[in-house]
Amino acid sequence: MKSHTTSPEEIERRAEAVVVSVATEMSGQLDELVGALQTVLSDEITELRGDPALREMLAASNAANLEAFTDVARYGIDTSGLTAPAAAEEYARWLARRSIASSALIRAYRIGQQLVLRWFLTRTAEREPDARVAYAAGRLAMEVAFSYVDTVSERVVAVYETERERWLTNRSTERAAALRSLVSGDVTNPAAAERSLGYRLSRTHLGVVAWTDERRQAEGDLHRFETLLTSLATLVDAQHAPLFVPQDRSVAWAWIPLRAGACAPAAEQLAELTARAGSDIRLALGTPATGAAGFRATHTEALRAQTVAMIAGDRADAVTSFGDADVRTAALLAADLEATRHLVADSLGALGEDSASTSRLRETLLAFLSENGSYVATARRIHLHKNTVKYRVDKAVQARGRPLDEDRLELELALIAGRRLGGAVLRTAPARAASR
Repeated sequence: MKSHTTSPEEIERRAEAVVVSVATEMSGQLDELVGALQTVLSDEITELRGDPALREMLAASNAANLEAFTDVARYGIDTSGLTAPAAAEEYARWLARRSIASSALIRAYRIGQQLVLRWFLTRTAEREPDARVAYAAGRLAMEVAFSYVDTVSERVVAVYETERERWLTNRSTERAAALRSLVSGDVTNPAAAERSLGYRLSRTHLGVVAWTDERRQAEGDLHRFETLLTSLATLVDAQHAPLFVPQDRSVAWAWIPLRAGACAPAAEQLAELTARAGSDIRLALGTPATGAAGFRATHTEALRAQTVAMIAGDRADAVTSFGDADVRTAALLAADLEATRHLVADSLGALGEDSASTSRLRETLLAFLSENGSYVATARRIHLHKNTVKYRVDKAVQARGRPLDEDRLELELALIAGRRLGGAVLRTAPARAASR
């Protein structure tokens, strides 16, 4: 008996017929497939679970994609010119506006492709007894599925990226406008400002400014700022993540939401935290304040503290806090540097010289005045022997050329200016003659 052989052409023709038949069956079971796909995607991709509206849009996108795929498989549509279903594009836009990563969207298409192919291959095996035809039909279905997913996922990711860029631009504009209105005190709709910033104004806020010297700025400074501020938020046990607003590559503003009754961290803790972030980073802090008015007030204080630190330059501490009384005083003195220079010169005399030795005398004298003229308390405060304190105070009075009780207020202001504003208000030390 002569055996009958099926030609490759016949196998291919029958395989195509099987694909069309299975795709037709699939088109009649879309609701069942959409439900199965919805369950799998929700289980596998947590980002896509979302709220009811988002789940509804996911279902619409799945239904539109499955319907489009069955049309491609049934009618042999060329996918090269295929556009993504409108529901799939709209779903991509929603994800972009919800800040859900595009990787979740791409993964959804891959998982969908896997589920549909598994269904397709199972039905093909049940329908076609000839293994050669079933294999050819399965291969053809895989090619169609890959081509569809490759084309459509590329289209929806492009839609996602366009929407994401547009949304971020609009959001940035809205955030900037909301921030301007808050820091200027012109906010008329606090609720709208909260939505734009993604930050609640009813909290207690700690305003912070972080910066590096523009001459030394480097790539990654903003990331270092954000990391430092996140660490600071952890240190103070903040209610939520800080509001971080870069101003340029070398300056960032931030607000840290404090718990009720919380205080700013200790200076030693702040200095240690900042040092770990980098010796070139500087922080300026306001004082805790509540509500929309407090949001503005603590930020204004941080900016004033920053001004003091920037005038001092390299002599500034790593952290300058408006909570320090002498920083608040220095901020007032910084408003008119020319007048402050005259104050320092008139009140300090030779003690206003910008040198290491006179700096030690000024520091000791300021501590002595703060301790109400007690040598013992001053020695304890600055960790010196009482006799050393007395010696330095006497030297400071001699350099000043006037007794301490003469123009006492101006004297203390001048000492604070010298400490916090440094060379900007002190008299340049005369050049020393070289010893022979």
